[in-house]
This record gives sequence, C-alpha cells and structure tokens, in this order.
Amino acid sequence: MKINSLLFTVWMLFLTIPTVAQQPDARDILDRAADAFRREGGIKITFSVRAPEGNTNGSIRLKGDKFLLETEGVTTWFDGRTQWSYLASSDEVNVSEPTPEELQSINPYSWLSLYKQDYKLKVAKTGNASDDTAYKVVMNATKRSQDMQCIILYIEKGSFRPLKLSMVQRGSKDAAVVFINSYQTGKNYDDSLFVFDRKAYPTAELVDLR
Repeated sequence: MKINSLLFTVWMLFLTIPTVAQQPDARDILDRAADAFRREGGIKITFSVRAPEGNTNGSIRLKGDKFLLETEGVTTWFDGRTQWSYLASSDEVNVSEPTPEELQSINPYSWLSLYKQDYKLKVAKTGNASDDTAYKVVMNATKRSQDMQCIILYIEKGSFRPLKLSMVQRGSKDAAVVFINSYQTGKNYDDSLFVFDRKAYPTAELVDLR
C-alpha cells in the first residue's frame, strides 16, 4: 500500500506505570488528553510518518470534528460530514461522506472517540526506565473487524499532548508511526478552511463517490 493510501486508510497520541495497571488508569489518561485537546481550540500540527511503504511529512489543522490534512501530493478537507480529497498527480477531487469507521483511518485524532468503545486499554512501560516524561497507552481492538487493530499513544505528562502515535491496521503486521514535530494551539479557523474551494482548483475533475 502506498504511503498516501496509508494516510487515507490511516490519519490525526501520550510516568512510567507498570504494565499490570488497570484499565481505569489508561482511560483516565486518554480522557484527560481528549479534554485538553478540546479545550485548546483550533490546532495545527506538523508531523512525519514512518511506514513500510515509505516516509512522508505533512500537517493537519483541526477544529472540533473538522480537519484539513495536507501531505505530499494529497490534500483532504473534512467539514464534519463531507470529505474532499485532492490528488495532485491526477488533478482530481474525490468527494465522499465517510463513515465513522472510515474516518478512523483518515484522521489520526480519531482515537479521541475510538478509545471509549471496542478497545482494551492498558498503560505500558515506555521502554526506557529513565524516561518519565510520557505515558504510553496501548489500545488493542476487541473486534477483528476494527480497521485499526492496535494503537499505541505516547502522551506528554503535564500537558497531555500527543508526542507519537503508532498504528497497526487489520491484515498488517507492520506499524505506521506518526511523530509529532510541532503542536500549535489557540488557532482561530474559519469553517470555510475545512471545505474544498472549487475556485482554487479550477481544472480539477470532481469525482462524486457519495
């Protein structure tokens, strides 16, 4: 699978606590991370992805359930209902209304709602006994039908902001790892940012998949 396909079949996380920690501890960490995310208003994140298919860089701007995802050659807008994906190589825009499950693989921040159901949670050791700056939370799918079978989030202590995200999709043994390079909050985004602007892409072919 090509890296861009992964990001659209992926994307938009983090005290060393013993592996035997009970689920409420892991859930509390994710609850606090989700609350922190929602309090911070508009957010812009730059990231890099390391995957078996290759590496890439990109950015994602988020406001509630809306997002604008930009990677090499692909731009995706989502206004909470409709999604537009522009492919520079073919100069076409695919228009769809993704299901919640499909959004899991598009927006890396889908964990904000995913962890509340169909996943078994636990806090694990970070792998470095001297590193007490981040929580490591492991989410294992309880259903084989889940697209994301395993998600590992590294969450910074204190701020409860994501540092790194590792994901393994159904049918794959290899993980895609998303590294958070920058995290800017308090952005004032107009809703129009998350809607495809036809005037900006006058030659693009629209492919309606709804």
